[in-house]
Amino acid sequence: MSRTFDDARRWARLGTELILKAADGLDDGAFAAPSALPGWSRAHLAAHVAANAEALSNLVHWAATGEPTPMYASPEERAAGIERGRALPAAELAAWLGDSAEVLETEMAALGERQWHTPVVTAQGRTVPATEVPWLRSREVCVHAVDMANGVSFADLPPDFLAALCDDVATKRAAAPGPAVILREPGGATWELPGEGEAALVDGALPDLAAYLTGRDAGLLAADGTPAPTLGAWL
Repeated sequence: MSRTFDDARRWARLGTELILKAADGLDDGAFAAPSALPGWSRAHLAAHVAANAEALSNLVHWAATGEPTPMYASPEERAAGIERGRALPAAELAAWLGDSAEVLETEMAALGERQWHTPVVTAQGRTVPATEVPWLRSREVCVHAVDMANGVSFADLPPDFLAALCDDVATKRAAAPGPAVILREPGGATWELPGEGEAALVDGALPDLAAYLTGRDAGLLAADGTPAPTLGAWL
C-alpha cells in the first residue's frame, strides 16, 4: 500500500502510546526480564527506543536549522548509550523513554513544510527527506512495543501500518541475499522475496506475515508443511 506522511505521524503517535503502555509500571526486575529480542532485556529495548528518539531529534534539528547533525556519533557511541541506559533504575529508564518521545513529537510538530523536505541522512547512510522521520519512528515504536513482551502483539497494530511495514521490509529484503519466498495474505496482498532456490509459498494473516518479515517467529508454515524459511536480519 502507499503510505502518506499523515499516516506515519499517526502511527508514530500510536506506537509511542503502545510502548509506553508496555513499559508502564515495570520495576527493576521486570525491566531486567528478557524481551522478545534474543539477548536483550526489556531494559535494553527501552534504552534503545529512548536513544532512537534522541537520534531522530538530531535529524529534526538538521531539518529545522540546515546544520548537518548525524543520528549517532558512531556505532560504538550508539551501543554504549544503550548499555548506560539499560543500567538505569526503572523509574529513570521509564522517564527517559517517555520524555525523549515527547521531545521528539514536540520538535516534529514545530517543523514547517519547507523544513520537512530537507535532506537528512539515516543511521544506515541513506539520504532521505525529513518527511521520512515519522515513518522511521513509527516502525521503531510499533514493532518494539511488541518486542517488550508485555501485552502488545502484532495483532494490536493497525492493518494499514502492517501492510506498509510488509511493503517496506519486503522491498529491503528483495535487494539482499536470502531464501526465495512468496507471502500471501488470504484475500489480500502478496509479497515476493526473490532469492535462492525454489520459492516457498507461505500463507498467513497480516499480523503474522509482518512478524515473519521482520524476523520474529510467527510459527508460519510453507505450503508443503515445513517451517517457513528462516530470514536474516532486517535492519
